[in-house]
Amino acid sequence: MKVISFNRKAYHDYHIRDSVEAGLALTGSEIKSIRQGKVSLRDAYARPEKGEMWLLNCHISPYDKASRHNHEPLRPRKLLLHQEQIADLSAEVMQKGVTLVALKLYLKNGIAKLELGLARGKKLYDKREAIAKRDAQRQMEHALRRGSKQQR
Repeated sequence: MKVISFNRKAYHDYHIRDSVEAGLALTGSEIKSIRQGKVSLRDAYARPEKGEMWLLNCHISPYDKASRHNHEPLRPRKLLLHQEQIADLSAEVMQKGVTLVALKLYLKNGIAKLELGLARGKKLYDKREAIAKRDAQRQMEHALRRGSKQQR
């Protein structure tokens, strides 16, 4: 499994409750661009529509050698999921404050897969608390390293 793109912003802005793996319906120039790593999941999310699941705001850069047969970078892309999964996720998304966020895009046996996270938005104080915990952890690790070097 080769991770192509990882959405760090999602873990900062949302509480991730659950995740699910989905396939992507792509064109030839899109998969070639993905293999080159030219993907941004920063604002990508999924939305159910008419019994199907669609990925929106995922930017896949145009492939250089595709000439006139290139794709549109921000076009909606169909996600490949089982009908039961789509029904369950649609029911969850209908709740207030719950969304499907793209977490990471990776290649699994040469096939592009997307990990979606069922997420609820964090409040500002939650983000500050997470930053404070991370800083405290760094300071403790730094102090431990400094202490072990002084003992030598």
